[in-house]
Amino acid sequence: MPTHDLYTDEPGDSPWQVPASGAARFSWEYDGGRDRLLALYQKGKDKQWDGQRRIDWELEVDPYDPLGTPDEAMSLYGTPHWDKLTDRDKGELRKHYASWQFSQFLHGEQGAMICAARIVESVPDMDAKFYSATQTMDEARHAEIYGRFLHEKIGMLYPINDNLRSLLGDTLRDSRWDMPYLGMQVLIEGLALAAFGMIRDTTNKPLPKQILAYVMQDEARHVAFGRMALRDYYKQLTDAELREREEFVIEGCYLMRDRLRGVEVLENFGVARAEAERISEDSEFLQLFRKLLFSRIVPCVKDIGLWGRRLQQAYVDMGVLEMGDSSLDLLMAQDEEIAERLDAERFAAEERQRVAEVEEAIESGAAEA
Repeated sequence: MPTHDLYTDEPGDSPWQVPASGAARFSWEYDGGRDRLLALYQKGKDKQWDGQRRIDWELEVDPYDPLGTPDEAMSLYGTPHWDKLTDRDKGELRKHYASWQFSQFLHGEQGAMICAARIVESVPDMDAKFYSATQTMDEARHAEIYGRFLHEKIGMLYPINDNLRSLLGDTLRDSRWDMPYLGMQVLIEGLALAAFGMIRDTTNKPLPKQILAYVMQDEARHVAFGRMALRDYYKQLTDAELREREEFVIEGCYLMRDRLRGVEVLENFGVARAEAERISEDSEFLQLFRKLLFSRIVPCVKDIGLWGRRLQQAYVDMGVLEMGDSSLDLLMAQDEEIAERLDAERFAAEERQRVAEVEEAIESGAAEA
């Protein structure tokens, strides 16, 4: 079925055209480069995988409870609207929320693919071009996987959220070569990683857990790439140039915080927009969720050298300043370990099943003899 037929609302112009600006930069230096980036490029090559094979698509998913979401995590929970819902309505609400979340992941991954391709085009250094070429392939795989999950397992998609569209447009329209790094690698990817991790660590459903764990293994490299490249470059910028980028980060963080409310879902359940915004803002679960979403962004912004007074004050206002002291390296190492452990557990279980089948066949043959 065409994707257009699965959207809850009109997705808007397709294709969405964002005017490109800035120069394509060629480098004639093909030998050498920064050892850290070249090592990351090698890792990017070594870690390529096929989403058709690594993920067990035979696993069943209940579209009315695809993530095992508890009642308390629903923003309508505890409101008069919740009391009016039947069990069937609640299942439909879970379906819509999962569709909305994974649809934004899907749209974000397409944006990441385009931004990575833009980095290949515009970044001046060959080592960065090499790595971002591998990232472009990673993001294509992620978009493929999220698209398949939505089509085959949920059967519903939501259009791109207005705030995500705005941040993507601002990132791609900017002519400065470092802005796709800052907008995508730091803000959108950082927020996505936190959202992926929260669902990965709380869902009891094996298929979405696999998808998120394997995608996060790739994304850990992508954030490391952005940190390396921007940390080196921002050491060379003037105070005025750094302030311009801090303003971009502040605006982007507010857009991202406001993006993840799911107001569109509540509107589709007959709640007026103003009330849907109030309910989403008052939800204790969503307040915690939005705060934790910055667990990857704040330490990364601090690490690359954007930590002026105005930016720190914005993080104070959001209640996330203390996250600047988190260890990104530890978080990324955990992402790698979780994916590798999931692989080991899955393949060990499959091997035990094969052994049991062989033993059963041997016993059956002996009994017949």
